[in-house]
Amino acid sequence: MKLRSFLYIGLTFLATNTMFAQANILNAKIPEEIGMKTEAQLLLDNDKPLEYGYVGDRDILYSKMIWEKVVLDERVNFPLYFPVEGNLGDDRKSLYRVLMDNIENGMISKIYGDSYFAEERTLKDIEAALRMRKITNAGIDYMNENGVGEDEIPEEYIIERNIEPADISAYLIKGLWYFDKRQGELKYRILGIAPAAPDVNFIDSDDEAQKEPIPMFWIFYPEVREILHEAKAFNNNNSASPISFDHLLNSRRFGGYIYKEENVYGDREVTEYIAENALMQLLESERIKDKIRDFEQDMWSY
Repeated sequence: MKLRSFLYIGLTFLATNTMFAQANILNAKIPEEIGMKTEAQLLLDNDKPLEYGYVGDRDILYSKMIWEKVVLDERVNFPLYFPVEGNLGDDRKSLYRVLMDNIENGMISKIYGDSYFAEERTLKDIEAALRMRKITNAGIDYMNENGVGEDEIPEEYIIERNIEPADISAYLIKGLWYFDKRQGELKYRILGIAPAAPDVNFIDSDDEAQKEPIPMFWIFYPEVREILHEAKAFNNNNSASPISFDHLLNSRRFGGYIYKEENVYGDREVTEYIAENALMQLLESERIKDKIRDFEQDMWSY
């Protein structure tokens, strides 16, 4: 009986994995049939992200709000960054492309200007942060000499630059660590996420000081969980079983450092009280992490 149960579980697992693989790739007769799913596969695809359990305010014994910076140069964060160019199909997109596509088609209707979600923005409001159109000095001379407006300048005198997936150098993540006294466990909940890139006006500058990434917009994470559940991140260990961006982020399969915590000083950043010393800033980030971990450990010390 145990062997039979084990086989059933194994077959179920394999069947589940096949629905996440690139659909119909082994049965396709022409390239257009790749990705077309059968009716049985479509029925299995009606899954949703794992719901957050209800947490009452009285159940929270301790909490600490933190802001983390996830730098995409680190190998562990590559699934959030790649692919950055080319058309690999709807199943292979970077996190930034997933967010922007859904903002542009209206699926993500609310974006914010800060991590406190107090200033709601529209796509038109953030266009200045996403695109740059500049007239060269030669173009200004052309306007003065010919008495024409900006719309009549030849394209050779105009420089245009858009923020692309390859330009995203980091993500800023706002989350809450809290101790659930009912479960007797320290838990983490993501509240907001923001893609960060250098200022589009200085992104191609040689001055590294001007290329510090800044958040372009903030998204309230619980609102976009279903969208991020449908979008899959590449699994380097097994391409037949990708994981969703929602699972990747909620399971904290990324590396980041704390750059701000809620505090009595108006939630000041680490760089505001430890300036021009990157090593000490990293040590301060680790100190904040240890302070949160130590609370849980001290709960079980007698």
